[in-house]
Amino acid sequence: MPLLSSLADRVRPCLKINKGQLLYHTIKVVFLSFLFRIFSFLDVVTLCRCAQVSRAWNVLALDGSNWQRIDLFDFQRDIEGRVVENISKRCGGFLRKLSLRGCLGVGDNALRTFAQNCRNIEVLNLNGCTKTTDATCTSLSKFCSKLRHLDLASCTSITNMSLKALSEGCPLLEQLNISWCDQVTKDGIQALVRGCGGLKALFLKGCTQLEDEALKYIGAHCPELVTLNLQTCLQITDEGLITICRGCHKLQSLCASGCSNITDAILNALGQNCPRLRILEVARCSQLTDVGFTTLARNCHELEKMDLEECVQITDSTLIQLSIHCPRLQVLSLSHCELITDDGIRHLGNGACAHDQLEVIELDNCPLITDASLEHLKSCHSLERIELYDCQQITRAGIKRLRTHLPNIKVHAYFAPVTPPPSVGGSRQRFCRCCIIL
Repeated sequence: MPLLSSLADRVRPCLKINKGQLLYHTIKVVFLSFLFRIFSFLDVVTLCRCAQVSRAWNVLALDGSNWQRIDLFDFQRDIEGRVVENISKRCGGFLRKLSLRGCLGVGDNALRTFAQNCRNIEVLNLNGCTKTTDATCTSLSKFCSKLRHLDLASCTSITNMSLKALSEGCPLLEQLNISWCDQVTKDGIQALVRGCGGLKALFLKGCTQLEDEALKYIGAHCPELVTLNLQTCLQITDEGLITICRGCHKLQSLCASGCSNITDAILNALGQNCPRLRILEVARCSQLTDVGFTTLARNCHELEKMDLEECVQITDSTLIQLSIHCPRLQVLSLSHCELITDDGIRHLGNGACAHDQLEVIELDNCPLITDASLEHLKSCHSLERIELYDCQQITRAGIKRLRTHLPNIKVHAYFAPVTPPPSVGGSRQRFCRCCIIL
């Protein structure tokens, strides 16, 4: 209050009003300023509620500067094009981040109006907006040159024309998700990377037309690439991925799950060129062996997450190398790796990552695993979850002993109910208890 009184004394002679009036107006301005600051931290729903309190609150709550980040996912069923248009008119140049994920009612016309009004947009999520076509990307290219992150996953009408437009008008683009946009080909990727050489993350999951040639363009033009997802890009081979490894030395996350053509040559290339690799997902890549994973582990010491599901040729040798060379390993999936035994888990449990790092291990459908493996994992104090489905040699008693050491662990396992013995002399059909409702 002394501060406000002093301020009033200095300003009052200039305004020719009494001290009491000036003090009142000063307090009011300061209060509204604080209120305005508070509103800047509120979400969309809370802002709309505040706008109904009074006329003054309405003005403050609906001020465009409070609407810099908007996520409409929770209202996706109700969002139509006109809502997006109204938001764009209210927010204008203030809006930096907008998520319309799953908003099926939003199409090209609304997004054109949005692009015209919100030219400072940096992050735009249109994941699942299936009405979106190349026309939207043309609008973004024309008006939104500051765009950095764009998610177009499952916008299946997107073609190479969209990538060409983004290349021409959005040179600052760092992250692009076009997963399941299966009309995209190598020509679109070529156009994209020539204009967006600063790309750091590229999600191409389910882009089934992509060939090695597309990866060669990425490797040649995207030296800053950190994340690449190629899941189920079935035509990809060693040739294309080796080009990525040689051109993208900053790569930290690679998903090649379902790319069944790749071999140990990829693991060797990663080990030789991408020492910062943290995440590797190669589920269902059945040609990968211990030889490749040995090279990888000995060179990529920052690995944190590995999905090796259905890498059916790997043995305990891979686990031994991971236990020695990968002290940061947090998540490891070995589902359907049927050659893994208790000895491999023993090495892992005694390895550098065991005590403080390992959080998740998936061992479902590993038939050689027994309760001994659970004993080896008791010292993994950070372990939060273990998958044991269809591990026939795992028992309830083994799980119980594990839980005495790790009481908070989530164990996912299934034990078939015991079938009740047939009744003496009875001819009535019997069912196992899991089939009985009443």
